[in-house]
Amino acid sequence: LPMTTRREFLASAAGAVALHSASMTFAKDETVTDTLPIIDTHQHLWDLKKFTLPWHAAEDVPSLRRSYVMSDYLDATKGLNVVKTVYMEVDVAPEQQQAEVDYVTDLCQRGDNPMKAAVVSGRPGTAGFEAYARKLAQNKYIKGIRQVLHGPSTPAGFCLQPKYVESIQLLGELGLSFDLCLRSGEVLEVVKLVDQCPKTRFIVDHCGNMSVTSTDAAARAKWQEGMKQMAARKNTVCKISGIIVTANKDWKAADLAANINDTMNTFGEDRIMFAGDWPVCTLKASFAQWVGALKEIVKDRPVAFQKKLFHDNAAKFYGI
Repeated sequence: LPMTTRREFLASAAGAVALHSASMTFAKDETVTDTLPIIDTHQHLWDLKKFTLPWHAAEDVPSLRRSYVMSDYLDATKGLNVVKTVYMEVDVAPEQQQAEVDYVTDLCQRGDNPMKAAVVSGRPGTAGFEAYARKLAQNKYIKGIRQVLHGPSTPAGFCLQPKYVESIQLLGELGLSFDLCLRSGEVLEVVKLVDQCPKTRFIVDHCGNMSVTSTDAAARAKWQEGMKQMAARKNTVCKISGIIVTANKDWKAADLAANINDTMNTFGEDRIMFAGDWPVCTLKASFAQWVGALKEIVKDRPVAFQKKLFHDNAAKFYGI
């Protein structure tokens, strides 16, 4: 699979949604409701009055170049029984990392919204990371750190540098997790990082980022082997999310099913978690459409399985 940059990934999705949003075939304007409680383990928010997001300037994704705040999220998830959320970092400018921590800590403390925990931005392997991580470990709301590994500034093997590995090992010692958001073709390689950090809990984001439209058999086989090897390590879990933006403009739930079922079957029912990836998901689908599609895919699975996927596993993993 080509090394897709964040710009290429988002721009293709943005272009499709701009031209063809009216052609959605799944629950276009319908709010999906039932009694199943949901924990969203991947809640993005960004207030451009407070934060600078360097990737906004670098990528042609106009629909994402505005503020998305808690009130917007509450509107997007209305009627879906989202009972708790875990904030996910948004690649703020490095000098604003502590401000991001303060921002989400306040939201977690306020009690007027569902946010209960957060995964914040960090730059493992850099000067000052240890002090930053040790401070985070004192904050009961901060559960982990993420640095996106599929951008142009993070070439293949970036996370296997000795100082980077030392930083990820430190997270494990401090009780903090690390989210792996990487290229599908590099999942197998990053198993080497996991093996060097047995005390650190890892979360594979977005089903390992394999495009649902890929017809490259070799690339798919490499992704599947990488996911198999990841799942063989007991300190890994996986988020069922993200891949909606790789779908065609006229996607339907069945188009997502192969990647999702592969991932769920590989990691098993106790090590998978629903994640919204809002507002990035809106490049191809509303939050309700994404939830509805996933519910359609798992509708024949046992109710206990569905509860683990949408709520119970996240509650246990994040302690919320």
